[in-house]
Amino acid sequence: MTHARTERAALCDLLDDLGPGAPTLCEGWATQDLAAHLVLRERRLDAAPGIALPLLAGHTAAVQERLTLRHSYPELVGLVRNGPPRWTPYGLVPALDAVVNTVELFVHHEDVRRAQPGWEPRELPEDLQETFWRRLRGGARFFMRGAPVGVVLRRPDGARTAGRMAEPAVVVTGEPAELLLFAFGRQEHARVTFQGDDQTVARLRQARFGL
Repeated sequence: MTHARTERAALCDLLDDLGPGAPTLCEGWATQDLAAHLVLRERRLDAAPGIALPLLAGHTAAVQERLTLRHSYPELVGLVRNGPPRWTPYGLVPALDAVVNTVELFVHHEDVRRAQPGWEPRELPEDLQETFWRRLRGGARFFMRGAPVGVVLRRPDGARTAGRMAEPAVVVTGEPAELLLFAFGRQEHARVTFQGDDQTVARLRQARFGL
């Protein structure tokens, strides 16, 4: 089983356990909203661009709301669990599931896990950590383009990649999974450490960036 499928199954199991009204790290969204978001991005390709493009966000929000009215919570989770239909890009090009959904589903799994009391980071396979590091090396500057200060992401073994080239800068250290969550805007819930002056670190921790 691929890491994308493993994360999908684990996320859906957690959504089933928590029910529709549990909190998530996605501002303003409970678990029902997050499930509808995942259905939308895989099954409503007409509305998916609004996830990233503000000009289209209104249409996306309206479609997501209709999904929550049309489908019960168990139906929404079932659609997520079943994965994207065969006629979508994910179905037509199976490799896209591993390329795109491994990160997407991991981040949203943690959005649910880390919004609950008593969470701790999971022990992840080394190859999954390496997948996240490759994604950071290729995309950190894009994810963190809105950071108000310079950012260097550093693994515990000393390997580094730039999140944003600017001064003053902060060195953020953590396992690749934690750095990925940080780069996706989950700063307060990523287990990382900071090297930099207090004011610069505070600005970075309070900034809005990611997808």
